[in-house]
Order: sequence, then C-alpha cells, then structure tokens
Amino acid sequence: MIKNLLRGFSALSLALVPLLSSPAALAAPTAEVTTLADAVGLVKVTEEDRTGYSRSSFKHWNSGDDATDGCNTRAEVLIAEAVVAPAAGAGCKLSGGTWVSYYDGQEVSSAGALDIDHMVPLAEAWDSGASGWTAARREAYANDQGATVSLVAVTARSNRQKSDQDPADWMPPSPDAQCRYVGEWVSTKLRWDLTADDRESEALKVYAEGPCEDTIVRYTPAA
Repeated sequence: MIKNLLRGFSALSLALVPLLSSPAALAAPTAEVTTLADAVGLVKVTEEDRTGYSRSSFKHWNSGDDATDGCNTRAEVLIAEAVVAPAAGAGCKLSGGTWVSYYDGQEVSSAGALDIDHMVPLAEAWDSGASGWTAARREAYANDQGATVSLVAVTARSNRQKSDQDPADWMPPSPDAQCRYVGEWVSTKLRWDLTADDRESEALKVYAEGPCEDTIVRYTPAA
C-alpha cells in the first residue's frame, strides 16, 4: 500500500511540473503609473556608447503581431493608428486612410508619406543598453507593439528631422505635442530598462518640473 501511495505522489508531482513551469503560471509584468518627474528619476543616468552600432542589428520590420494577416509591423502600426481606416489589398498594400502625425499636427492621406518612428531611436537604444542585448531582444524592441507609445506613425519629414536625437537636441515642432512626447520617451526608456546620459536627463527634468509637470507616465516592463 505504501508503494502505491508513493507511486501516486510521484505521478502527481510530475503532473504539477508543467503547470508550475509554464509561461501562463508566471506572473505577468505589472503596469506602472507615475508622475513624469518621478518617472524621470527612475531612468538610470550613465554615459552612452555607440561603439559597434549598426541599424541592421535591430531586425525590422518582421511579420508583426499577427503572422497570419500578411502585414508586417509597419503596416500593422499604420492600420492601428489610422483615424480613417485604410483598405488592405494583396500583400497588405494599403490604400486610402487618414492619419494625424502628432509631432507636427499634419493630416496625411497617404501611407507612403508616413514613417513609423521608434520613439527611442534604434541608435539611442543601442547607446543606452541595447548593445548588450541578444539579437532576439533587439528584434522585439524594433517591432514592439506591446505598448502603443513604442512605435508611432508620423510624417517622414518630422521623423527625419528627429533622426537619432534625444530630447536634449530635438523636440516635436508642435508645442502641443511636447509633453506627450516627453512622457512617451520616458515610458519607453523605462519599459525597456534603458539609461539616459546627463544632458538627456537634465532636459527631461526641465520639462518634468516645468510645462509638463502634470504629465502622467504609464509603462509595463518588457518581458
């Protein structure tokens, strides 16, 4: 009888192993909400280093969140951010649709006139910690649709003016966009545990303690 009980206990233990170790059993990252000033204080400050950076180190655009829809990440973001939905044809070619580029307040009616901007540019991410990531994590960063602020559809002109600059050197030309932009920049840095350099941190503090003091930052750490 004792042997039978031990066999039963062993079987139960084996049955529990997949449950305890499965991804569903692990706690999901907790969403955080805080003031901009407190959020800026959470971003670690250190020197940046661009040694070894290459844009090709961040694979994009991949097949997106839905690998069955025929659309890559760029197209999925365009569809998600449209204020008037475009039609998706063969190969996910988009036609029609309307977007508002919040950096400069421009209304755009052609998907081809838009860039999908990485809120924190790839080069800036590399400088701020991504140089030490795996290729898979850099790909996840470059195609991140898990947070609505990570990728944003904006006019090609505004995106190229921004280039790889941080808020110490570039801000959206529309004054109405600047507090939102600073909040989303800090949110992305915290989501991906990226650092800031001294000039960047000081610029963020100026906004957090001045015109954007009422801005709220929401972020969920990336898995």
